[in-house]
Amino acid sequence: MLLSQEYRSDWNATTKITFRFIFSYVMLYIILMFLSSSLESVIVSIGKGLLGINYEFVANGRGSGDTTFAYVTLFINLVGALIIGTIWSILDRKRPAYNKLFYWFLVIVRIYLVLFMFFYGFVKVFKVQFPSPSLMRLLQPLGDFSPMGLAWTYMGYSKGFNLFAGGMEVLGGLLLIPRRTQTLGALVVMGVMLQVAVMNFMFDIPVKIFSVHLILFAAIIFMTDARRFINVFITNKETRTYQYYNPIDDKLYHKVIFWLKIGLTVLIFAGLSWQMHETEKSRGDLREKPALYGIWEAHTFIKNNDTLPPLITDEKRWRYLVVDFKDRASAKMMNGGVTSFNFEIDTTSKKLTIDNREDGHYFSYERKGKNALILDGSFYYDSLKIHFVRKDHKFELRNRGFHWINEYPRNK
Repeated sequence: MLLSQEYRSDWNATTKITFRFIFSYVMLYIILMFLSSSLESVIVSIGKGLLGINYEFVANGRGSGDTTFAYVTLFINLVGALIIGTIWSILDRKRPAYNKLFYWFLVIVRIYLVLFMFFYGFVKVFKVQFPSPSLMRLLQPLGDFSPMGLAWTYMGYSKGFNLFAGGMEVLGGLLLIPRRTQTLGALVVMGVMLQVAVMNFMFDIPVKIFSVHLILFAAIIFMTDARRFINVFITNKETRTYQYYNPIDDKLYHKVIFWLKIGLTVLIFAGLSWQMHETEKSRGDLREKPALYGIWEAHTFIKNNDTLPPLITDEKRWRYLVVDFKDRASAKMMNGGVTSFNFEIDTTSKKLTIDNREDGHYFSYERKGKNALILDGSFYYDSLKIHFVRKDHKFELRNRGFHWINEYPRNK
């Protein structure tokens, strides 16, 4: 086997060269992941000077991991690993093996994978990454969805599917912690992240580079035990147990490490559970609904004492007022355009403020029962009086639910 966790006193040349490159690449990737922003000017200069990129790009991708900056960093990562691996192979060619370094390298890779599997698992278990489709999303025509928006809506629909997907990621991380189950854990992570990576590629979700690297890192761990796996599950051959290499042969040390793993796992679980629960309460499905929560359809729209007809070509007349989140709202125009703004409600004085980051606009509001709302105020020096009726929220997507028995498929 090319790389193994067994102690071998003498590695062949191919194994040593392969290890040096893999070690250099993975360590550089992890280091650059945390330090690339600090090296922004250097990386941008390399991109423009060496790779001939003739447009501006920066480190901050606003949530995208597949930016020009990320690809330039990946290029530097690859070239750097080749250079380091080559120099290392020349200067250290007489060393017979790297058992101890390989051991600690795998520890670092496992810790890296465990932390990200826990994080990405918990943001799904607590439905933070994929919240339920917003009210504005439910009004959006399917043809206007981006591929990523469609994927987010698909994932956000089902709490159960999020629990399953997130639970599998957490399970993969858990299995990577004990050394005896790390091969199984790596296999689970490879399977789970392969689905994520394919989704990223097929739905143009900009986390392609990172998801592929998580698969590769898990594959490195799995390949150290691949021969025994193939013998048991594919070729039906007997396989022998082997003694894992341990650089520290001290029973007390291993007991301390055992309990330290348990303690840290419990702390991470508790910390992530609390953080994700609070996040879900503040901006996820468990958030407190604002006073005027709902989709309000403008039946009468009076602007400067003129009643505007509901023409679908009108880019100024509101069609819907959508109040979904605390202190935020959106107006969907007759022509389909959307304007979002800060939306502060004073339920005591029956006043509200619309702030679009340029000017504040003030309205009084009046509720006529649960399903009628009147806004009266000014907006960009125009007087507005709008009569709204609450739109029924019983969308098929939100209310269909689960059925054990379906006499006919409901594929609308």
